[in-house]
This record gives sequence, C-alpha cells and structure tokens, in this order.
Amino acid sequence: MKMLRKKKIKMHFMFITFICLVNLRCTLQDVTSSVVDTTPMSSRPTMNSTTPLDHQVKNNSTLQNSNTTTATSTNSNTNAAPLTCQKNANVNCEDVNVDCVQCQLNRSCVYGRTYNVNCTVLDGVICKGSRDFTKEAVCRYCYQTPNWLHECTPAKNDIEPCRVASSPLEYVIVNCTVNDDVICLGHRQFHKRVPCNWTRGKKWSLALILSITVGGFGADRFYLGHWQQGLGKLFTFGGIGVWTLVDVILIAVGYTGPADGSHYI
Repeated sequence: MKMLRKKKIKMHFMFITFICLVNLRCTLQDVTSSVVDTTPMSSRPTMNSTTPLDHQVKNNSTLQNSNTTTATSTNSNTNAAPLTCQKNANVNCEDVNVDCVQCQLNRSCVYGRTYNVNCTVLDGVICKGSRDFTKEAVCRYCYQTPNWLHECTPAKNDIEPCRVASSPLEYVIVNCTVNDDVICLGHRQFHKRVPCNWTRGKKWSLALILSITVGGFGADRFYLGHWQQGLGKLFTFGGIGVWTLVDVILIAVGYTGPADGSHYI
C-alpha cells in the first residue's frame, strides 16, 4: 500500500511539473512574439484639424494660410489649368467652370455677405471675351454651402450599411463636391454627415399590388426580400387570410419596407 501511495504521489508531482513547464513555455512565447512600438512621439505623424479628412493620414506637414484663396488650385504659384477644363472658343470666359479660373476671395470677409471678386482665366483655357472679369461670391467655406449648391454621394455606407427606417435615425459620412459655378473658401471637396437615405429600386406601388393580389402566397414578402416570412405565408396560405390582410395594411402605410433597409422609390 505504501509503494502504491508513493507512486501516486510521484505521478501527481510529475503531472504538476509538466503543467508548470507548459505554462512557462506559453508565457515565454507570448513575450517574445509581442511587438513594442519604440517610435518616439516626436517622429510620429500628427492630425491637423485644418486639413481635409482624406489627407490627415499622410505625412505631417505645415499648412500655409494666406489672406486669399483660389477656386482652382491649392498651389498659388501655378497658373496652369487642369486637364478637365473646357477648350471651347465659343464659350464666354465668364461662363467657364470655377475650377478653370482663379478668383481672389479674402478670408477676412464677413460670413454671409456677397462680394465682387476679381477672377482670371487660367492659362490653357480657350474662351472668348475678356479673360479678366468680376463675379459675385458669398463669404463662406465650401462645406457651409447649402444642399442645392453641392452634390454628394448616395447616403449609404457600403462598409457599414445603414437602415433608413431605423430609430433613432442613422447617419453616414458621404463625399460632397461644390457645383462648378460656386466660389467658396477652402477645399471644394469635403465630407458631410447626412441621414441614411438610399434605395435599391423597390417600388411601393408594386409591393402593394402584389400584397393585394397574390399576397396569400407570400409574393409581396419575396419581392421585398423577406424570404422567411414569404415561406411562412406560402405554406400557411397567408395565415388563412389573416396574415395577408395584415401585410396589406402594413405595406399600405409604409411600415413594411425592403429587407435591406432601403427606401421605396
């Protein structure tokens, strides 16, 4: 009995020793595999609130502010026109896109006031009439223009899909560009936070017609992308008519919409 007890104690001790060695090995592997960032803080790039969001991840640089801004280029030392500028000799110089002219708008202007600014057509742009003219401009930054003066990408984020009928209302970040004929301060392209508002082409009228006519077979639910509810209606014959009637009411009032969270058209 003593020999058996000694063997059990010895085996137990060996088992505990084995577990400790395994834990020690795992700990050493974790320590050696961890990577520590030794880069000094002074050499790391910093965020500048005056730069656009799409440029903040680039190398740190100093932003030079001037008293005037141009609607054509961020480099005031060049007067060359972009390749996208029109070259039509039948168009008046005053009617060319703002991207193709250089207008001087003072940054110290009073917000909301209208000023007459001097503009010059850039080199390489072909137009008729005087290349120097005066245009009216409202003192504001490009991101402060009203909605009808800039165009934005559809208010749907493909990386983080949003639902238009969510509560509370979801918001997404979209890219916006000021219209060609608008003179403003700052960058002509900017980011904007707008409510989720997008569609995939589902028609409310068609969904309602399907619900009234063949809703008992789940056609309305299949059309809107609710496949599980569509199969349920199909195998229960529209819930013996009750489910069909309820869906007609829900679709008619707009409560039931596309399954992907989009708007009707």
